Amino acid sequence: MEDNGVQVNPTPITAGERITINYQGLLAQSGADQVYLHAGVGMGDNWQDVTNIQMKQEQNGDWVAQLRINSAERFNFCFKDSAENWDNNSGNNWSYEVHNGDLYTQ
Repeated sequence: MEDNGVQVNPTPITAGERITINYQGLLAQSGADQVYLHAGVGMGDNWQDVTNIQMKQEQNGDWVAQLRINSAERFNFCFKDSAENWDNNSGNNWSYEVHNGDLYTQ
């Protein structure tokens, strides 16, 4: 799924599964020398377990991060560069529901 220069695969996200985030957004287009994925879990603006993950630049200029989300909470993220410029999707960040992999339980 692509959204403003951001691709998340696979979607939907399942807790415990490895995901890949490709970034081709504003910071990449502006020639950032390093991009970080700023991420956390939780609802709305109440992010928990916030971390910065250094992304790797591909030969085509895309920035890529791989991670595993071990919580079935909402996954939220934005991006920053080494100069503290931010791409937060016009203040909306990027946010994905994470499911536990069970459609039905008894």
